[in-house]
Amino acid sequence: MRENLVRKRWAAGEPALGAWLTIPNSFSAETMAHAGFDWVCIDMQHGVIEYAQAVLMLQGLSSTDVTPLIRVPWNEPGIIGKSLDAGARGIIIPMVNSPEEARAAVAACRYAPLGKRSYGPLRANTHYGPDYFANANADIICLVMIETRQAVEQVDAILSTPGIDAVYVGPADLSLTLGLSPAADHPEAIFKDALTRIVDSCRRHSVVPGTAGNAAVAPKRIEQGFRLVEVANDSRLLSAGAEQALRQVRPSVAPEKKSAYL
Repeated sequence: MRENLVRKRWAAGEPALGAWLTIPNSFSAETMAHAGFDWVCIDMQHGVIEYAQAVLMLQGLSSTDVTPLIRVPWNEPGIIGKSLDAGARGIIIPMVNSPEEARAAVAACRYAPLGKRSYGPLRANTHYGPDYFANANADIICLVMIETRQAVEQVDAILSTPGIDAVYVGPADLSLTLGLSPAADHPEAIFKDALTRIVDSCRRHSVVPGTAGNAAVAPKRIEQGFRLVEVANDSRLLSAGAEQALRQVRPSVAPEKKSAYL
């Protein structure tokens, strides 16, 4: 199989840096991949991307060595299996709040005897080659999202589940459940303590800590021990670039207010 850049970074003790894709277009996905990220994630939960569009985006990404991830809409084995069959090399599974939900996520990502994934990797076989099945269980990255107060309180029980490779912190939803506004970062101790608790649990259970975010908070997260870190978002880059270009010609244009999460 093609080298997995994310696992290569982890093996070297380095953070894997990535980008988030919300625009349902194969060319924009390909353009982002050529920037040199270790991974990019196609967001099928909160973006406007449908499955058929995600397949085309995966094809665009395949012109590079970037590791393609998909965030599925929910912890449901059907869409997890179809995303893997289409060529996703890792699945980000939202709102995993209990050990039971963690076990379901792992089962959907692994072939028997380690899980319950149904065999039929149509595009994955074509793209990765005849050794796909032999390597899939070890290569596919299962990332469960820790993004609620409930998940943080049960993080040790969740991460004791065999087969979880990494967690992916959703800071916006985590903020909401902690009584804060949705944002990529907060100065409040309750938010900082939650991140510390997650990273410490990851170390105890040999699970990689990952997080959503942006270029402003990414260095801080790396310093805190996160090893799969989002640094860019396609739609936000497009918006910010367009605004900057317009202000160069029309300085009176005020920057549009954006969510702190983006």
